[in-house]
Amino acid sequence: MFKHLVDLQTLKLKIMENLIKFDLNQMGSSDIESMHKVIEAYRNIDAKNEQIFETGFNTSSGYVYIALENGISIASNFGQDVEYIVTDMDTGEEFFIDSYIEAEKKQNELVD
Repeated sequence: MFKHLVDLQTLKLKIMENLIKFDLNQMGSSDIESMHKVIEAYRNIDAKNEQIFETGFNTSSGYVYIALENGISIASNFGQDVEYIVTDMDTGEEFFIDSYIEAEKKQNELVD
């Protein structure tokens, strides 16, 4: 499914010129399933030109995420379906959206 390199500590996947890196020692099986889902979602969205800002695993919320430079994050927790998170930088409010296209619309709405 994915071509990846596992080195006992970390999974690294190079997509385009972006590096995706997750620490597998902090993740359980459902977190790793979430990791695969966010990577696949990133591969499938029409944002391949969007640079990755950071990747990570939030141990408090259980979210595995890929944060894009455009302000949209691709996230999943406990192996659930991917959500696209848009944050209003003025209020800190987060919007959890089901599709990348809708997340782009929300992001544009907040910027305007």
